[in-house]
Amino acid sequence: MSLRDELSDVVSDERRDLVPTRLSLVGDVAIISIPPELEGQKREIGDAIISGHKNVRTVLRKISKLEGERRVASFEVLAGCCTATIHREFGFVYSLDVARVFFNPRLGSERMRVASKALPGERAIVPFAGVGPFAIPLAAAGARVLALEISPEACGWLAENARQNRVGKKIDIVNCDAFALCRCLKKSGTKVEFDRAVVPTPYGRDDILGLISPIVRPGGAIHSTPSRSAIRSRA
Repeated sequence: MSLRDELSDVVSDERRDLVPTRLSLVGDVAIISIPPELEGQKREIGDAIISGHKNVRTVLRKISKLEGERRVASFEVLAGCCTATIHREFGFVYSLDVARVFFNPRLGSERMRVASKALPGERAIVPFAGVGPFAIPLAAAGARVLALEISPEACGWLAENARQNRVGKKIDIVNCDAFALCRCLKKSGTKVEFDRAVVPTPYGRDDILGLISPIVRPGGAIHSTPSRSAIRSRA
């Protein structure tokens, strides 16, 4: 049943096309975009979603696009109260606060595809690591991971998630600007090379690839996602 059908008792047939076709789920938090035309019914919509989904505890309305260095949108609570949750995918668990740190639940399959390429003992770098959804599966596959993240809060969740998923000893977390650190590594007199780079590139910041490429060894792999999902290997 579509979300529009689920809300048939709340939104009239004449306004049904204004209802989004789906919602996004992060753990037990549902995220929905509601147009201004349905402003007066937003609370009813939130309550209806909770009533119709036993696995949903909180409903958030997205009211802005991703903003700032932390890449976090602004939300309005429509139903429930807690924005902290535990998201599970492919056997991994990620604790996070949806309103405070970035997380894209729709990249789960891509995260597993990338992790499946990792080899035990290789060195991997993950800029924009967030709460660890790329770094943790890589570490679980046997890689030694350098995770770069500018948000101190996301770094805290990443450390906790690494511990929960039993890969804490395989991930080195650096709270930093990924661009600045990669520039330093590129200019370093000491040769620094990684076997693999996984780059969940923020929208419009593909320029990070020019800094990552020189620190990945010849023949290594660079995965850039979501703007590019294919693997780019360096010969």
